[in-house]
Amino acid sequence: MQSRRALSPDAKGPSRSPPADRRQHESTDTDLKDRHSRMASYLEIADDSEGHDLSLFCVPKHYEEDLDSVIIPNGLIKDRTERLARDIVRDMGGQHIVALCVLKGGYKFFADLMDYIKTLNQNSDKSVPLTVDFIRLKSYSNDQSTNCVKVIGGDELSALTGKDIVETGKTMETLLNLLNECHPKMVKVVSLLVKRTPRSSGYRPDYIGFEVPDKFLVGYALDYNEYFRDLSHICILSDRAKEKYKV
Repeated sequence: MQSRRALSPDAKGPSRSPPADRRQHESTDTDLKDRHSRMASYLEIADDSEGHDLSLFCVPKHYEEDLDSVIIPNGLIKDRTERLARDIVRDMGGQHIVALCVLKGGYKFFADLMDYIKTLNQNSDKSVPLTVDFIRLKSYSNDQSTNCVKVIGGDELSALTGKDIVETGKTMETLLNLLNECHPKMVKVVSLLVKRTPRSSGYRPDYIGFEVPDKFLVGYALDYNEYFRDLSHICILSDRAKEKYKV
């Protein structure tokens, strides 16, 4: 597991003005660093990661034979979510946030993220006004993403902090197109997981918790045909479970 964070450039400059050609190169380097500093930071889980043995964690007995391993323990999810909340509050600069939860898989991450933001509001000199809304997107049949995206719900959308598992990126792009028709002042997307997959459209959210391998993950409200939402950890689903719970 690796941490990926873009670093801001050093603000200190030389005591004397450099030559013009050097200033041009430094300006280009600074612009490049600024672009990198705006890129979302995340924790990367390597493709060859086999996760952690199930016996080391509390896993419901009825799921033990359906999971290969725990890939992200609940404690790590919570700590990363708290950091995302701090980054969001810092970046919003006191602007009103309409936080839009993408159901059903987003409800657990959304609830924890909102709790951390509320805690920051109560215990910091700066705070952000916060309201919530909910929307449901459905684009899966068994373990396959489909081309049909169903959208249900959603009211006032002046700003967005939402959640989606960005796999191909097509589902989130569909939602963003819908939101843009409402002419919001600002739209930001926070995703707990982004999956490395050749099927990706190239879309990247503004805030990312973890970048994960191209494996089917369940737990922490992520499901397979409505099963496994009650897992506290994010786990790798076994191939035999896909057949067992297939509809």
